[in-house]
Amino acid sequence: MTEEKITVLVPGGMHPRVLKRLGEAFDLIQTRAGSEMELSEEQRGRIRAVATGNQMPADWIDQLPNLELIANFGVGYDGVDAKHAASRGILVTNTPDVLNDEVADTTIGLLLNTIRRFPVAETYLREGRWEKEGSFPLTPLSLKNRHVGLLGLGRIGLEIAKRLEPFKVKISYHTRSPRNDVAYTYVPSLLELAKSVDTLISIIPATPQTHKIINSQVLQALGPSGVFINVGRGTSVDEDDLLEALKSGTIAAAGLDVFYDEPRVPAGFFDLPNLCMLPHVASASVPTRDDMADLVVDNIIDWFKTGRVLTPVPETPPK
Repeated sequence: MTEEKITVLVPGGMHPRVLKRLGEAFDLIQTRAGSEMELSEEQRGRIRAVATGNQMPADWIDQLPNLELIANFGVGYDGVDAKHAASRGILVTNTPDVLNDEVADTTIGLLLNTIRRFPVAETYLREGRWEKEGSFPLTPLSLKNRHVGLLGLGRIGLEIAKRLEPFKVKISYHTRSPRNDVAYTYVPSLLELAKSVDTLISIIPATPQTHKIINSQVLQALGPSGVFINVGRGTSVDEDDLLEALKSGTIAAAGLDVFYDEPRVPAGFFDLPNLCMLPHVASASVPTRDDMADLVVDNIIDWFKTGRVLTPVPETPPK
């Protein structure tokens, strides 16, 4: 008599490697995007784990009476109500560390593209304008002698800082409390950080406290030679204020990999020559996404084999 497989739910889309590995080890239920919780009562009762791409609000959690674990694909898990899960004794995991290098590398690339306008220069060449019109215009900005401020100095922030060091820039940072394991300059508030630097990189998560904290006041403090880079969450930026700051010259340029209402991008952004944009690709390489997928599945497998998980989030510490 074969042992009955544990049932795992995947609500909506998911990386194919997660689906393949879960399908080999578990009874897998996948629902369609927009109909994530269209399940029978019998299915709801069988589900003991969920693998999700940052979607698991409290009302979804409450529909699964025997849920034990929510495994999130991604470092950020703001779409998962981890506090509510914890109140029900349900563990939540995410995928830290495996994407740190990729996101940090992308951040440096986005910073250079924003300051030196490399994508615009390539387009100029591809359109045949170099031969017809002469050399591409000199870029008004340079990374030389810049003072970079990091808003957030967690795992990814530290990797960004390490990559900035060879560029010989000054590095400062703001977090809720100073770190005693780095030599970078700590600044006690975001506004003070913006005033003291000319380049601001945001790598903070989406929380109620970080909602639209990059606003007109912060951008004004950053100043007319200022550059703003966001690889954290789009919800931390007041996009109307950023649009106005870029149009008016309040800051010099910005580079964004994330947006407030992804994948919708404000129409006014597309006409800004001093804005470099990417479609949220900071961790989007095959090797890195495969590593993230494996960590999602390994958390679920380890939980049902050993009663422990590899990467629990702080709200739901391991039992």
